[in-house]
Amino acid sequence: MIKISVVIITYNEEKCIERCINSVRSVADDIVVLDSFSSDRTEEICKNLGVRFIQHKFDGYRDQKNLATQQAHFDYILSLDADEALSKELEESILKVKQDWKYDGYDFNRLNNFCGQWIYHSDWYPDRKIRLFDRRKGEWGGRNIHETVRMHNGASTGFLNGNLLHWTLQLYEQHIEKGNKFSSLIAQEYFKSGKKSSIVKILLSPAWCFFRSYFLKLGFLDGFNGFVICTFSVHTNFQKYIKLRQLNRNEASKKKENSNDTVVRLAGKS
Repeated sequence: MIKISVVIITYNEEKCIERCINSVRSVADDIVVLDSFSSDRTEEICKNLGVRFIQHKFDGYRDQKNLATQQAHFDYILSLDADEALSKELEESILKVKQDWKYDGYDFNRLNNFCGQWIYHSDWYPDRKIRLFDRRKGEWGGRNIHETVRMHNGASTGFLNGNLLHWTLQLYEQHIEKGNKFSSLIAQEYFKSGKKSSIVKILLSPAWCFFRSYFLKLGFLDGFNGFVICTFSVHTNFQKYIKLRQLNRNEASKKKENSNDTVVRLAGKS
């Protein structure tokens, strides 16, 4: 039987961290929480539950999760966010795979709870994630937001039955605030990677986003909250491209000013 280390990153998670930890008790041989200096009762709760508790400044989701993985005692990693928990079916699937580990990584569906409602359509389900993996064969990659586990070339993956339960935003105001925050972070990541925005992208990308999630992926079957989720996704999409456009324009203005300064200096020398 293989041994699994459960790793969790936290920041002010007093409302949900106990639920997360208790859901993995039966599958975990080691539980480590990497905290970003929470100011609430997260540390107290974790220590009362007997898990290893480590603190480190937040360096972005990808880097924080990779650091948490490095703190694990065992190579087989189950990585969760504090607002997630294993369903009973997923718990049973992981217990079985501990007895017969066949692949380098395993993915499973994530089921999101939005404002008290489980969401089964749009871009939110099935929200398949690799969260159980051999750290010698994979690691967190991608951008420092919307990070994903990237398996190494040649690594194998399998699928587990059961849902990873995710209690996401519970107030519409929180969704608006998160959309504004995430759109800024994504725009920064796009800018660093050299991506450009345009009026065409600003107009067409949000429109396609809504059509795909609400109609093609049946978001309308989740009722009013399905409409809200798809609409908020459109707004976040729109925001990231107008913010990226502003970053590109600011960069172009700086280059132009520097160029003009150079011309003035050269003219002065002549």
